[in-house]
Amino acid sequence: MPSKPKYLLVLTTCPGSITAKNIANELISSQLAACVQIVAGVQSFFRWVGKVDNKEEHLLLIKTTAERYRELEGRITALHPYEIPEIVAIPFSDGLSAYLSWIDDCTRSS
Repeated sequence: MPSKPKYLLVLTTCPGSITAKNIANELISSQLAACVQIVAGVQSFFRWVGKVDNKEEHLLLIKTTAERYRELEGRITALHPYEIPEIVAIPFSDGLSAYLSWIDDCTRSS
């Protein structure tokens, strides 16, 4: 049976730069993430409440550990203005060992 990946790339989108920066800062300050990158100008098309809609959003690329995921998800949900925010975790098991160690160090709960 394969082991559960230790590291996650978590994706979420936000309606603007202020929300994106607030979430990024909170996740880093609380050691729930090692790094959050904000990609502006993402054009999202989606179905919501029975109709097709689209919005320009900011995409957050969040690097964390599987161990911190549930708390990170809860924090994003609490800070996010959307009724149902996009929160998707993509596991990864390999990368530069020094970088992975850095993620471990930055997300170690106090």
